Amino acid sequence: MGFAETFKALSDPVRREILVMLKNGSMTAGSIAQRFDMTGATISYHLSQLKKAGLVFETRQKNFIIYQLNTSVFEETMLWLAQFNERKKNEKE
Repeated sequence: MGFAETFKALSDPVRREILVMLKNGSMTAGSIAQRFDMTGATISYHLSQLKKAGLVFETRQKNFIIYQLNTSVFEETMLWLAQFNERKKNEKE
């Protein structure tokens, strides 16, 4: 996982919406697709970009693909971003 892939994946509003949906728990690809007015291929592309960035995991259960958040990537990104807030706090003192 690199920050370039992470930020590229986060730059798309559809992918951000998918991540918000997944914060409440794992979902099948079909359940995700039902919430959008897009082709299955388009949703599959968005999910593959999120997977490529390491933001989601995919597991197979029988005939279903289940997606869930990879919180460790979010934590790593937040820690990296937090350094800028700490610098600002230090400048105020």
